[in-house]
Amino acid sequence: MKIVSYNVNGLRSALSKGLLDWVAQEAPDVLCLQEIKAGTAALDVSGFANLGYHAYLHPAQKPGYSGVATFSKVKPTAVTVGCGHGGYDAEGRVLRLDFADVSVLNTYMPSGTSGPARQAFKVEWLHFFRRYVGELRAQGRPPLLIGGDFNCCQAEIDLHNPKANQNSPGYTPGERQWFRDLLADGFVDTFRHHHAGAPGHYSWWSYRAGSRQRNAGWRLDHWLADAALAPRLAAAGLLPDAVHSDHCPAWVELG
Repeated sequence: MKIVSYNVNGLRSALSKGLLDWVAQEAPDVLCLQEIKAGTAALDVSGFANLGYHAYLHPAQKPGYSGVATFSKVKPTAVTVGCGHGGYDAEGRVLRLDFADVSVLNTYMPSGTSGPARQAFKVEWLHFFRRYVGELRAQGRPPLLIGGDFNCCQAEIDLHNPKANQNSPGYTPGERQWFRDLLADGFVDTFRHHHAGAPGHYSWWSYRAGSRQRNAGWRLDHWLADAALAPRLAAAGLLPDAVHSDHCPAWVELG
């Protein structure tokens, strides 16, 4: 089972850049997209249906902003749109698909880069999300596989210039501690599970100063697996050659 996460920075824009051809070539079993920017306007997903995918969307109420979508070749046993918090659900940040032996949680976390108020919002969200995940696990659901744009790095190896960004949104001391705490709750960073200590692997690059060409990026996109899934983690990685967005896809394969 190959599962891919991709912040497409606008689904309509990514489709115009050949996203469907890329999906047809990669053929993931489950595709989790973030920042679809669909708003409440109808979004044409017939191209995904033609490739054999069931489509599930959780757009933000605000046009051109946020939102997540999950496409699955296998019909899930249950679909949960949102996390039950009105403020966060208005921004389209969580979509969960349950399958027989795994629950795939697609999330797009706030960035905090637009100013102190949004960074404070982000910190509140992070603590809420950790509690939310704990509640899901307590309900005895299939083991969680959490994927998406976390807008956080957990360690120096995950960004190009950590010394200059010690207090930048996405790498503040509080965010790093939150990430460590979440992993300590019983989750595995699937990328580091297979690529421990490997530098220079990023999933987002600024559009400025040729950052992508210089590989001056951040690893903001993650797949975290419940420790119960660790024996099934066959492979994981990033796909930097996919250029439909300022992000690249992150993928994990379960055996």
